Amino acid sequence: MVEVFENLKTLQGILSEKIELEQKIQEIPKLLVTQEELLARMKKSFFEKSQEHEKTKAVEVELRNSLAIAEAEIEKAEKNMELINTQREYETVDKERETAEIKAKDFRAKLLKEERALLDLDEQIKQNQALIEQQEKELEERRRGIEEEVSEKKTQMAELLAREKDLSPDLDPEVLFKFERIIRNKMGRGIVAIKGGVCMGCHMILPAQFANTVHQGEEIIFCPYCSRILFFEESEQGEEDFFNNEDSGSLSDLDDIEEDYDDDEEEEEEEKPNVDYEE
Repeated sequence: MVEVFENLKTLQGILSEKIELEQKIQEIPKLLVTQEELLARMKKSFFEKSQEHEKTKAVEVELRNSLAIAEAEIEKAEKNMELINTQREYETVDKERETAEIKAKDFRAKLLKEERALLDLDEQIKQNQALIEQQEKELEERRRGIEEEVSEKKTQMAELLAREKDLSPDLDPEVLFKFERIIRNKMGRGIVAIKGGVCMGCHMILPAQFANTVHQGEEIIFCPYCSRILFFEESEQGEEDFFNNEDSGSLSDLDDIEEDYDDDEEEEEEEKPNVDYEE
C-alpha cells in the first residue's frame, strides 16, 4: 500500500496540473470576446454612418435640384421683365423674382450645411474603416496566437495524460474516479496526512479507532468529513499521542463513513469541463 499512496501523491500533482490546464484551455478563447465586441461596435458604427451618409447625400441632391429650379425661375422672371408693358405686370413679375431669390437663398444655405455634413461623414467613415481594418488585423493575429497557445497546452495535456495512464493501471478505477473528483472540488488536494488524530485537509479530529485503521495502511480510506484520501504521518508528539487522543470522538462503522462520503460527493460534484485534447 505504501507504493499505492506514493502513486496517489504523484498522481495528485498530475491531476491538479491537468485540471488547471483544462481551465486555461477553456478560458483562453474568452480573451477574444472583448476584441470581437469592439470590432462589432465599430462595424455597427460604420454601417450607421454609411446609412446617414446616403440619406444626407439624397438630401443634398434634392436641394441642388430645388436650387436649380429656383435659379431658373429667377432667370425666367428677369427675362419676362424685359417684355412688360404695364406697372401691374412689372409688380407681378418682380414679386415672382423676389420669391424665387428667397427660395434660392434658403436652398443655398441648406445645401452648404448638407455639404459640410457630408464632408464630416466622409472623414468619419474613412476613420472607422481604417480602425476596422486595424482591429481585424489585430484580431486575426490574436486568434493565431491563441491557436498556438491552445495547441501548446494540449500537447502538455497529452503528456500529463500519458503520465496519468502510467500510474493508473495499479489503482482501482472507482478510487481514481473519486480521487479526481475530490481534487477538482478540494482545490487540488485529494490525499492528505493524518497527524495526531487530525486530518490535515479539514483539520477535524478523527476517532482513535478510525485513525488507527489509517495508520495500519492496509487499505484506502477517505476522511468522513472532507472526503480526502488519508495516509498516516508521524506527529511531532509521536505515535503514543496519535493513538490516545480522548477528544477524537467516534464513528459507528466504515460503511456509514462511505455512505456519508458518497452523499457529500453528490452535493459537491461540479461539471467536468469538456475539453478536446486532440490536435
